[in-house]
Amino acid sequence: MKIKSMVQSLTFKMLLSGGVTFFICAGLWTAFNIVYLRDFILRSVKSDIIILSDTILLGLDYAMLLDSEDDIKQIINNISRQEDIKAIRLLDKKGRIAYSSKSEEVGTYLDMHDESCWTCHAQSPPPATMSQEKRSRIIQADEATIVGTITPVPNKPGCYGPPCHVHSEDEQLLGLLDMEVSTEIKGTKLRDFERANMLISFLVFLATFLVLFLNYHILIFKPIRRLINVTRDICSGEDYTGINIKQADEIGVLADSYNTMCRKVAEKEALLVAQREEYRNLFQNVPCLLSVVDKNYKVIRHNTKYEDHFGGNIQGRHCFEINKGRTERCPVCPVEKTFLYDSPHVSEEVGLSKEGKTIHWIVYTAPVKDAEGNTVAAMEMMLDISARKELEFKLAASELFYHSIFEAIPSALFVLNAQNLSIMNCNDAVLKMYGYKPEELLSKPFTSLFKEEEREYWTRNLRTTREINQTSQLTKDGRSIFVSMRISLSTFETYEVLIASCSDITKRLEAEQQFIHASKMTTLGEMATGVAHELNQPLTILKSISGFLARKVGKGHEIDMAMLEEISQSISTHVDRAGKIISHMREFGRKSELKTMPVQINDVIKRGFEFFSQQLNVRNIFVDWRLQEDLPLIIAEPNRLEQVVINLLVNARDAIEERWNGKDVKTGDKTITIATDSTDASVIIKICDTGAGVPSNLSEKIFEPFFTTKDVGKGTGLGLSISYGIIQDYNGTIVAENRKTGGACFTITFPAADKEQCPWIDDRNVHPRAGFDESEDIRGENRQEERNKEDHA
Repeated sequence: MKIKSMVQSLTFKMLLSGGVTFFICAGLWTAFNIVYLRDFILRSVKSDIIILSDTILLGLDYAMLLDSEDDIKQIINNISRQEDIKAIRLLDKKGRIAYSSKSEEVGTYLDMHDESCWTCHAQSPPPATMSQEKRSRIIQADEATIVGTITPVPNKPGCYGPPCHVHSEDEQLLGLLDMEVSTEIKGTKLRDFERANMLISFLVFLATFLVLFLNYHILIFKPIRRLINVTRDICSGEDYTGINIKQADEIGVLADSYNTMCRKVAEKEALLVAQREEYRNLFQNVPCLLSVVDKNYKVIRHNTKYEDHFGGNIQGRHCFEINKGRTERCPVCPVEKTFLYDSPHVSEEVGLSKEGKTIHWIVYTAPVKDAEGNTVAAMEMMLDISARKELEFKLAASELFYHSIFEAIPSALFVLNAQNLSIMNCNDAVLKMYGYKPEELLSKPFTSLFKEEEREYWTRNLRTTREINQTSQLTKDGRSIFVSMRISLSTFETYEVLIASCSDITKRLEAEQQFIHASKMTTLGEMATGVAHELNQPLTILKSISGFLARKVGKGHEIDMAMLEEISQSISTHVDRAGKIISHMREFGRKSELKTMPVQINDVIKRGFEFFSQQLNVRNIFVDWRLQEDLPLIIAEPNRLEQVVINLLVNARDAIEERWNGKDVKTGDKTITIATDSTDASVIIKICDTGAGVPSNLSEKIFEPFFTTKDVGKGTGLGLSISYGIIQDYNGTIVAENRKTGGACFTITFPAADKEQCPWIDDRNVHPRAGFDESEDIRGENRQEERNKEDHA
């Protein structure tokens, strides 16, 4: 196993490939050197033989010229004694060995097919000259290589001329010199060189291999081994501490990149572990039943909630057996549909818990896919809705119950769309109150129940108004009724609605009007003396004028035209005054209309005071007027407001009389102050007196019906109660408080009319104020008293 691991290692492969490559290169280099050297030695030997042959021929030239056989033999024998020379032969042109270093060869013939001869005789005729290479031959002996060469002996002038005259001048070749030289000595040196060369090559190979091994080991194998060990440590789950390789080469860059990669991998792994733990916790702790079912409908995974719900021994069992206690697959199975259509599926199921209790749940199924995108399982999520089902049953019963209440409420109830005020629903009381069946009003605008001239106003204000004390609406037969309305904002499904509760107050208002009218008649009765005085003044003047005219006519006197014109104007003025008083009494005494309109409160106060001024004159009560000019308008009914003013003046008169009756009175002691003021949103009225004031323990009771502080028979206790109700009908308030200088002060506040209610109102940035300071002395000018004195004059 270790050998196999070593053979498969990168170190072995690199060393093997590098070593074999270098070994082959070194072998080739050594072989090249040896072959080259052998060839060089062989060529050197051949060259030396040629030189030696030429030298021998030069040495034999003179002996052959003299045909001195002894000299030729002696020269050949002497030269052949050299160690490397194996044989020297001198052949004639017929191939006979004339002379030889080997005596046994003398006189023999060489076969022309012999290697030494065939080179020339292979051509016809044989060439006179040949190259060194073609003249040489190699003879392999047992101990050494022998190099032979044939050198031609050419014909010279000395050979065919004197003194020789043996050969013909036409002959080119006289004979051959054949030499054989052994290469044994040089071969020995070559073998020594080969051994030395191979040894050097081996040593170079070994040194280079060791250097490469050390370099590979230090610079490559060792860092890679460290990388491998660190990788194994990471795979085994140990913490990564980093690799410190201080190299500026690719291995160093690889180590730095590896460190960066491992740190990022460690971070990613930590994140994956955290996410895996998170998802595992989510899977286990999700508040519904989770299971994973394979294609055989067996549960292969589930969460804690699933096991708690169905008990243990779940793994590997069929889902239909666990969920419903069945022995075969459900007829309608959401898991089957998920496998069939490869898509999520939702259904509502009924089953049994481990206690045998019937439960309802919503089942969500989704396909679980492998890496190739094939559906291998289905995730089944079951959400227990038993409690919700029970609530649905209760809700249905509750809805039926509240619907019965909704229909049984005696007031007319409307559910309106908050955007367009269309009627979305209404109860059965609508039929009795308006004459419409509920289905006749559905989808119709609620403002269609108002009078046509008021619909635009209510379309703008119904969404912001929460309480309407009194307004008029129309029934199906066109009859006008008065209703009080309470409006609340609510939410139905995804949009806002207005719930309007309408009560018919027509009969109550008619009863109140009768009650208020009776109070008015009582007030008129109390003011009879003042009214009689008011009428008596113009009647007295008219009586005087008629007596004056009767006397003039009886005496036959002529009447001056200027005087007659003045008398006629005076008669007309006082008749108009009497008619105005009677008309005011008739108007005040009639029943008030319930229709509201923009009202200038200063005009109402002045009208009420004119009707009541004689009541104050006869009691010497002064009035201090402090009215603000250009007072904003309010929305009310002027006749009813006039009754409030008269009721407060009556109370102020009685309080002053009660305090100052029988006492010495100074100027200003008996005074009523009437003031008006305004802010940006309201109009303020103050009626103050110098009477006895309101006891502090009774300040909250004075507006209650039939409550009075007057003596028995002097008051009904209804004046302030009626005034309080009238003021509330127009969204106003009234407060009673004692003054620092003595007496009571009633403050009434009404909301000012806006441009939507009175579009003709001009913008007024500044309102002149006529407020008064209660700390200053009350010294008002009694303008009514001065007017009365002028009338008497």
